[in-house]
Amino acid sequence: MLYNVPKSKGNKPKQERLTIYDIKRRTSEKQPYFFSHDTMKFFGQNLNSFSVYKRKDGKYDVVAPSYQGGKLMGYTRRVFNPQTNDLEFPEGK
Repeated sequence: MLYNVPKSKGNKPKQERLTIYDIKRRTSEKQPYFFSHDTMKFFGQNLNSFSVYKRKDGKYDVVAPSYQGGKLMGYTRRVFNPQTNDLEFPEGK
């Protein structure tokens, strides 16, 4: 039986994208409260609220709407650095 295996361009191995679950696991030591149930509940969030976007520099933008009393108050925005497993504030904030 033959399978269609995606080919990478050139000699670069295909790099997989991280999910919010991967990021939560990797930040659990350095920033254990960021994705805690109580913290997310306070802001009206859950893990499925978060969107993850890979940047050209290899880091990931992590974004989720933030609610208070059922009203949208703004957005939680962080940059995940996979080299250090840190959640950083976006530049200019």
